Amino acid sequence: MQAASRPVPPVPVPPVRAQALPSVTDALRAVEALLLGPGQRVARRNAWRSVLEDRRRARDRIEAQHVLEAAASRVSSAT
Repeated sequence: MQAASRPVPPVPVPPVRAQALPSVTDALRAVEALLLGPGQRVARRNAWRSVLEDRRRARDRIEAQHVLEAAASRVSSAT
């Protein structure tokens, strides 16, 4: 007489949670959080935003200068 085989219940598999490796920016922000107080962090971020805004204004100024020079050259060649 053979023993009846019983079905084996499935083994529960935990869901895989993939996490991306932290970027360099994330690592620098973590170091910043440890070294600087909250007020200094806000001041640094505000300073960086000012730098970016100054760069944008400089690009706009250069573009406007090119447009004015092109318009001036058209007027002088037309006369």
